[in-house]
Amino acid sequence: MDPVTWKAIGLIAYLAILLGIGAAASRKMTDMGEYFAAGKDLGFWSVAFSARATGESAWLLLGLTGMGAAVGMRGFWVVLGEVLGVMGAWMLMAKRFNRLTRRYDSLTIPDYLESRFRDGSHALRLVSAFALVVFVTIYVSAQIDATGSAFETFLGWNWYLGVAIGFGVVMAYSVTGGFKAVVWSDVFQGSLMFLGLVGLPIVSFGAVGGLRPWLSNLYVIEPHLLSMDGGKGWTVEVVASTAGLALIGLGFMGSPQIFARFLALRDDAEVPKGAAVAFVWTLLADSGAVLTGMLGRVLLDRPGEVMIGTDAVPGVLGKGGQDVLPLLVEQLMPAALIGLYIAIVLSAIMSTVDSLLVLASSAAVRDVYQKVLNPDLPDDQLVGLSRLATLALGGVALVIAVLVAMFVPGRTIFWFVIFGWSGIAATFCPAMILSLYWARYTRNGALASMITGFVCVPLFKFVVPSIPTVGPIVGALEELTPAFALAMLVGVVVSLLGEPPAVEEELRQAAE
Repeated sequence: MDPVTWKAIGLIAYLAILLGIGAAASRKMTDMGEYFAAGKDLGFWSVAFSARATGESAWLLLGLTGMGAAVGMRGFWVVLGEVLGVMGAWMLMAKRFNRLTRRYDSLTIPDYLESRFRDGSHALRLVSAFALVVFVTIYVSAQIDATGSAFETFLGWNWYLGVAIGFGVVMAYSVTGGFKAVVWSDVFQGSLMFLGLVGLPIVSFGAVGGLRPWLSNLYVIEPHLLSMDGGKGWTVEVVASTAGLALIGLGFMGSPQIFARFLALRDDAEVPKGAAVAFVWTLLADSGAVLTGMLGRVLLDRPGEVMIGTDAVPGVLGKGGQDVLPLLVEQLMPAALIGLYIAIVLSAIMSTVDSLLVLASSAAVRDVYQKVLNPDLPDDQLVGLSRLATLALGGVALVIAVLVAMFVPGRTIFWFVIFGWSGIAATFCPAMILSLYWARYTRNGALASMITGFVCVPLFKFVVPSIPTVGPIVGALEELTPAFALAMLVGVVVSLLGEPPAVEEELRQAAE
């Protein structure tokens, strides 16, 4: 069979499996607890793979591989940050969080926050829901954009056609199957992502002739690709940008799309086993992504360079180097495996889109419509509304993705995704960390933390970098770290100004 046929077979098989998962999950879904938390009966393997597949998205397959091509060894600062963030979430937070959410009978993150702080005003729930809807929609739109790019690069299809097909499938199984379909599909997709990112560097090393020829060729192309400081020396700005890369893992320590999985664990005894699986997955898959990019610089380097920030990347590798993985696959893999790699790239995208859409719909339907506007409405009447909300939010994200594609032609997937990721992380992570570890943390402190994080992400992204002298340094640090730190600080200060809540015993029991 010709390569186009093999690609089509791989793609059709992958999409058919996802639709089958959605159909199977929909038959097992009976109530809101199933739709939003899979009945709180998931094992460590499912949660670990689902959390990793959801936490990575298109930026891992296309963005981080492109970053490896653009900056070389500096990409491993991201790997370090990811490993530390993932292990911090599992080892320091997952057990406490699972115990407290069972104590409070929480189905969503806003459920937990409202119960933890005895917030009868629903202010925390409303702020949480608003932040989720805003930043999740941005995040999902970035994934939709990546879907179109994947179809365009691998199959030569029109970007809009690729978006329509990929978006249609992910909406079909997310809407019908809810959280259980999302988790089951994540296990399948996370397995594909892991195998693809570990396998491609191995094949690439063989093609380049081994370690020594690879390193020698990298040095000839650009010596800075072998330097952890990018060849610029450890100036203040380089230190700041390095810290921004290494601290990207902060987003794993409290982001709702990750902690929704911890909430759904059947019990806290699953946490150590899940942590081990998550560690191996993250270390090998993320390292494989950076190595793929670096190997691509040798195997695909061509005359005619374009500038990505201050880094020169061969034009053949696309914006930000994000075409390096598809091009390597086309050059190195047999036709039968190219279809599989199309599925792998789409797995990274869809595993995040489905999770985020169900998360945002839970915020809109359960946390606002039921808990605030219609508190007497029974859970069994909300499944249909949740499906409609998932569909509506997906539609809004689709419109944003199309508008960005039309008006921002120079965008890169890595930084488009990071903005949405940073917004979710800065809004929720400081509040989640303090709520689990500090009994003195108050409802007003949590509210102040979340509002500060929400506002500071666009502030540090678009405003502060233009300030003379300090602006470039803060800009190099990226928006997540300063927004996170300021949100944490404001939450502590506001809490110390108020009356301490009576939750010390609850936190002590959760920590045992």
